[in-house]
Amino acid sequence: MNEASRRPKVIKSEAEWRDQLTPEQYRVTREHGTECAFGGPHLSQKEPGLYSCVCCDAPLFRSDAKFESGTGWPSFLQPVDAQAVTERHDFSYGMHRVEVLCATCDAHLGHVFPDGPRPTGLRYCMNGVAMNFTPDRDGAAS
Repeated sequence: MNEASRRPKVIKSEAEWRDQLTPEQYRVTREHGTECAFGGPHLSQKEPGLYSCVCCDAPLFRSDAKFESGTGWPSFLQPVDAQAVTERHDFSYGMHRVEVLCATCDAHLGHVFPDGPRPTGLRYCMNGVAMNFTPDRDGAAS
């Protein structure tokens, strides 16, 4: 059993989320916002480590799946495992996209697009403010 499947669902009130998160983190993760391109954290992060949900600390992406997409947002080939995130169709702003949510707390993380490099061909385009980064100890994968 993987770590994501063991995590119980995190449900909090709007007031609890507002108390826990910065206004920008709340806007992005709870109101399905988007941070400004090239303005969020983690875009240039190159250190080995783990990206986790800013709302519930669930593991989301490993640094070895990160790549430079040129879009202005941290981009990944795949999540840490298939159960780390959920996806749903997003028809906002007159377009069809696939929204990516934290499977543990339903935080909006970003979107996934079918224009990434091999081997997955996917680009998980994430908002940096939706994630925390924890470097690996001594550069070793955890």
